[in-house]
Amino acid sequence: MSPIEPEGVRGQSTTRRWRNVRLRTLLIWLAVVPTLAMGTQVTVTAQRLLAQSEQLRADVEAAERIGAPLYTLMVDMQAERTATAAQWAGNDGAEGELRARRGATDLAATEFRRLADDPSRSFAEVSRQLDKLAAYRQRADTRSGAADSTLAYYSEVIGKVIQVYQQEFSHAEDAELAQASRPVVAMLQATEMVAREDTVLALAGPSGELSFAGYDQFVSSLGAQRYLHEALIVPHLTERDERFYERVIGSADWQTKTRIENAVLSGHKDTVSGIRVPAEVAGWSSAHANFSVQMTTLNIDLARSVLARGEAKAAELQTEVAWLIGGSGGGLLAVVIVVVFTTRSVLRRLNELHVRTVTVADETLPDVVARLQRGQSVDPAALPAVSGDRDEVGRISDAFARAVAVSVDGHRQLAAERHGFGLFASGIASRTGNLVSRQLSLTEDLQDTFGHDEALLAQLMRSDQLTVGMRRQIENLLILAGGEVPDPHTEPMRVADLLREAAAEVEDFRRIERQALDETSVEPGAISQISHLLAELLDNATRFSPPKAKVVIRAELVADGLSVEIEDRGPRVSPERYEEMNGRLHQAPPYSVLAQNAHRLGLFVVGHLADQLGATVTLRRSVYGGTCAVVILPGELLLETEAESLPEPARREPAPRALAVPAAEPEPQAESEPEPAVEPEPVLLTGAGLPSRRTKAPAAAAAPALAVRPVPADAPARPALPERVPQTHIADQLRAPRAPETPVRPDTETPEEVADAWADYEQGTQTVEAELRRDQP
Repeated sequence: MSPIEPEGVRGQSTTRRWRNVRLRTLLIWLAVVPTLAMGTQVTVTAQRLLAQSEQLRADVEAAERIGAPLYTLMVDMQAERTATAAQWAGNDGAEGELRARRGATDLAATEFRRLADDPSRSFAEVSRQLDKLAAYRQRADTRSGAADSTLAYYSEVIGKVIQVYQQEFSHAEDAELAQASRPVVAMLQATEMVAREDTVLALAGPSGELSFAGYDQFVSSLGAQRYLHEALIVPHLTERDERFYERVIGSADWQTKTRIENAVLSGHKDTVSGIRVPAEVAGWSSAHANFSVQMTTLNIDLARSVLARGEAKAAELQTEVAWLIGGSGGGLLAVVIVVVFTTRSVLRRLNELHVRTVTVADETLPDVVARLQRGQSVDPAALPAVSGDRDEVGRISDAFARAVAVSVDGHRQLAAERHGFGLFASGIASRTGNLVSRQLSLTEDLQDTFGHDEALLAQLMRSDQLTVGMRRQIENLLILAGGEVPDPHTEPMRVADLLREAAAEVEDFRRIERQALDETSVEPGAISQISHLLAELLDNATRFSPPKAKVVIRAELVADGLSVEIEDRGPRVSPERYEEMNGRLHQAPPYSVLAQNAHRLGLFVVGHLADQLGATVTLRRSVYGGTCAVVILPGELLLETEAESLPEPARREPAPRALAVPAAEPEPQAESEPEPAVEPEPVLLTGAGLPSRRTKAPAAAAAPALAVRPVPADAPARPALPERVPQTHIADQLRAPRAPETPVRPDTETPEEVADAWADYEQGTQTVEAELRRDQP
């Protein structure tokens, strides 16, 4: 671990890596690991069984190849030992018998040496003992040393042969074959004990007298062979071999053998030099020659039976290996099939759960939330239901269904709270709007009553503008609360009039330059919404532009409908800021976002109105360095303007010189098309002789609104001020009965007094603008 690595980091990273492993990989490993373990075990077992089978076949092959010569060598060595003892004792004809036996032994030894060429087996010890045979034969011929030592050599070689049988052909690694080979080895040992008895009796010679050591050897050999027959041979013989064995021991020769053994045990006589055996031993040689052949046949049958069992066992092991491989392969294939189907089933169900979850998250939940926010009901069948499945995937699905239900309940509660807050906000807006309407009516009455006082009139006009701004803010609250601005218009309105109406809503309306064509009109049902939308954008443009800079609004027909551009000379805005503001325009924010931007709600209101109208509003950088707001109104809201004529008085009424403000020329733009010239618009007068600022009456009532009130002949000329027509562009909740108009008294102010009043009005407007700029973030 690195010296700067905190403790636990490595363990955490390992845990994290395991958590990131795909479920498909885990399932595959879950199948692969047991399969590999099972395959390894089967392979090891098969290799062990095959090795055992090969060993058995090698033993059988070696026994068939060397067993017979080795047994022949043992029998010939036993016969040569007996002949050597007879010659040593001086029996008649022993010399010729010894030569014959030695010849047979030499042939057997040569054959054994030729076949025993495998260095991995224990044949070498027998070969080394055979190398001493010539020396001991010479000692026997010269009778050098004691007879017992010479005869002991033969017994040692025969013991080595029996030991080879025990080590090489007893199959100790296989219990069944070891049990079957046990009587074979025991029979060889018993045969050797009988052969030793034969050698001892031959050593007695014509005198019939044994040494004490020779008699003890006879007794020991007799006891050993009888024990071997009773304990290790007879209990382990097969039924067939047992019948053959009973025939052998029931023969006259075997009975003679038994009688002579008993006679030697019980009828011997002790002498000074040794033990004298009874005369019955004379019949031992013929009897031994006969039953030894029968025992050799039994030994060969037992050996062949063991070899046959070894061959069968080897074949059985190979068959077992084949079954093991086949069964294990089938089992592994079944495991693989089960794992594949299980993995596919689990992954398919998980994938279906994933698809359902993504569908609910991407489609169902947003649709449900949108319906709840619109106050619509939600069909419970559209939501995932709890199925009650007890398996793991079903429990996960039910848990997700419960989570969706909790989420929908939370959104339903939030929608109810939002709807309740909307109603609450609408109620507050209604009460506040009534107060604003009453104040506007009072302001209008004061204008009509004190219109002769130019200073007071200027203050009233400023109060009127601020109150109109308050009314627009109240309508903003109504819009953000989910309501709509009702439109009292019943007739279409020209785009030029619509732009004039929107500009009249702005406090600093004198800085707004309008450019529009009269051949296009707007549907009456959308006039108030479009006017409010443009008023918010114009108010934003005038607030963020230099105090004396012009704000240009122009309208023209485009392929998608009507394009209205509002261009200011405000400060530069970064592309990220434009992206953020356009986001407010294109998506209705939650109340939490509105609360964080309570001082900048204009763009949210514009976005709501654009969504209701089907329009698009985009803010971008102007060629003059400021901001350009582009509004695209759909063509469904537009109509062709019918040819109308304005009332004659309004046409002939010249604009007062004091209000004649020349339109600012827009700054030249590279490769820009010439814009249509702005024609001076007729100024309408109020009852107090003031210019009418705006009218929101329907088009059918436009003529009375545009009528010029007569001015008394004695009244001095003064600049006309715009007049507000009350309660023509507010929500129904905000409407209040209009107070009766007070008769207008004739104006007596001079033009100089009016000019002073306008100066005061402009100074107050600039003061308010400075305050508003300080409030901006």
